[in-house]
Amino acid sequence: MTPAVFLVILCLGVVSGVSAFDLSLDVEWEEWKIKYEKSYTPEEDVLKRAVWEENVKKIKMHNMENSLGKNTYTMEINYFADMTDEEFKDMIIGFTLPINDTVRSPWKRSLHSNFPYSWNWKDTLPKSVNWVKEGYVTRVNDQGNCKSCWAFPVAGAIEAQMFKKTGKLIPLSVQNLVDCSKPQGNRGCNGGTTNSGFKYVLENGGLEAEATYPYEAKEGLCRYNPKNSFATIETFVALSEDEDVLMDAVATKGPVAAGINVVYSSLRFYKKGIYYEPRCKHLVNHAVLVVGYGFEGNETDDNNYWLIKNSWGKKWGLGGYMKIAKDRNNHCGIATFAQYPIV
Repeated sequence: MTPAVFLVILCLGVVSGVSAFDLSLDVEWEEWKIKYEKSYTPEEDVLKRAVWEENVKKIKMHNMENSLGKNTYTMEINYFADMTDEEFKDMIIGFTLPINDTVRSPWKRSLHSNFPYSWNWKDTLPKSVNWVKEGYVTRVNDQGNCKSCWAFPVAGAIEAQMFKKTGKLIPLSVQNLVDCSKPQGNRGCNGGTTNSGFKYVLENGGLEAEATYPYEAKEGLCRYNPKNSFATIETFVALSEDEDVLMDAVATKGPVAAGINVVYSSLRFYKKGIYYEPRCKHLVNHAVLVVGYGFEGNETDDNNYWLIKNSWGKKWGLGGYMKIAKDRNNHCGIATFAQYPIV
């Protein structure tokens, strides 16, 4: 038991054998366990109920403040509600920036070199883009108890480019990446980077489809079969840490692999709206796929958002997707480590 959990339980009076749980939440607790297929021993039930109840109170308080216009998104009691912040980090966070970063593309510099600096090139880009609606994005997946977040946007970005090239949208094998990209620096279910994932596909000369190499949420021996290779890439582009460059890439190239900071409970309980966490730093620790951008209401900076595809299943957020603040100082590091492949 972590010190944080012990303190919660002690404050509730459970340690002494006197339950101080909110009895009005009894039915909601049982329904939540059924919905998310949670099963505990009697001892675990007490511990998890204490953590769950504290999270429920935080979520309901946040949503009450949302109804008063104090924030721009709502939260919900989802699969992660029985976890402390520390437990969630231990289970999910598996993305770290490599020590030796990939060579940065001169793309941003060349983009501006042919035009006067006063020319507003952003005006030529669409006001909103949604590659999901255009058919470039495969179904939402759940990484489970495997720190493989880095592999999903690698597969997703290549899927989109293959669709653009062939007209066929085929889910690619995340498990292939998990099992086989260790020589490039990844650590399977113990974390990795999109950078090393793209390097694997490039150096290996191919990636299998999900159909021939299905996801298992655990790492195993590399079973890549070149006869089953479905996708290849010629290279991949690493963008500079600039939201304008990311916007151009998403608009003109397609879905882009990126990283964000997910250490805050406000993000893991996200439901809908434009996520903005004032405390969120540019520390990248989770990988996602940027599949579009847009705005809600009037077109102002506070209403602009990036649309991202996550790997926490369809029961999280907007059916597995999220709107996160755009044009607000690289919020949560969304443009810090962004890449896309060329096929």
